[in-house]
Amino acid sequence: DDFDELVVSNNDVVLKNIAEDLRNHLPIEAMFNSEHQAIQKIHQHPLPMIHVDAFLYDDDFVDSLCEEGKMSRSYCTECGSYKTSSLEFISHSFSLMELKFLYQHVLPDLTGKVVVDVGSRLGAVLFAGYLYSSASQLYGVEMNADFCQLQEMMITKYQFIDRIKVVHADICTQASLLQKADVVVMNNVFEYFLDRQEQARAWEFIACNIRKRGSLLVTVPSLKESLSKFQTDIQLSQWVEEVQLNYDVCMEKDVDREALEQIHLYKIL
Repeated sequence: DDFDELVVSNNDVVLKNIAEDLRNHLPIEAMFNSEHQAIQKIHQHPLPMIHVDAFLYDDDFVDSLCEEGKMSRSYCTECGSYKTSSLEFISHSFSLMELKFLYQHVLPDLTGKVVVDVGSRLGAVLFAGYLYSSASQLYGVEMNADFCQLQEMMITKYQFIDRIKVVHADICTQASLLQKADVVVMNNVFEYFLDRQEQARAWEFIACNIRKRGSLLVTVPSLKESLSKFQTDIQLSQWVEEVQLNYDVCMEKDVDREALEQIHLYKIL
C-alpha cells in the first residue's frame, strides 16, 4: 500500500510538472489567437467570462495570481464604484482532482483498452491516462495545430510516445478510431469551437460511430444538456445507458463536488 501511495503521489508530481511546462508556453488565459471562434464566443457571453484552464491553474494558483494582480475573480459593474460581481470562469480542461476521479473512480480497469479524447487540447486526459491507468493506447484528436504541437512536445519530453498518439484532425474524419474505442472522453468539446449547425453534425457523427456495445462514453456536461440546444435524430435511450456515479468516493480535501457532478458516464447499448 505504501508503495502504491508513493507511485500515485509521484504521478501527481509528474502531472504538476507537465502543467508548469505548459504554463511556460501559453499566455495566462491558455488560449491561442488561432482559436478565433472560442475567443469570439467568450466575448459574446452575456456576462463577463474568463477562461482559466483548470489543469494549469488550481484554486490556490488562481488566488496567488489575483494577489499579484495578474488575474481577477470579479469585475466592476459600474466603473468607478464598489459595485462588483463575480466573474464567470470557464475551463476546457479537467483539473488534477477531476482527472484522478475519472481514472481512479469513474472508469474500470483499462488494461488493453483504447481511450480516445475528443478535443484533446493540452493533453491532460492523455497524460493522466498514461500515469493513472493501464490503457494500451490513448489517442487525442485535436483540430488546432498549436495545441497538437504542445502535446507532442510534452509526449516527447516525458517519454509517453509508446502509448499516446495525437491526431491533428476534425473528429468527423475519424470514424474508424471512434469505432474501435473502448472509452471516449468529451469535455466541453464542441460548444465554444463550432457553430450550432456544426455541433449538431458532429454529435450525429459521434452517435453513428460510437457503437461498440459495452464501450464507455464520458461527457461534461451530460448528453441530455449538450443535445438540448439543437435538433438531432439521436435517440439517447436507444444509444446509451447512464451509469450512476458515486461522487462521495473522492476523499481529498477541498474537493469541488459541483465540478465532479458535471462528469457523466454512459455505457453504449
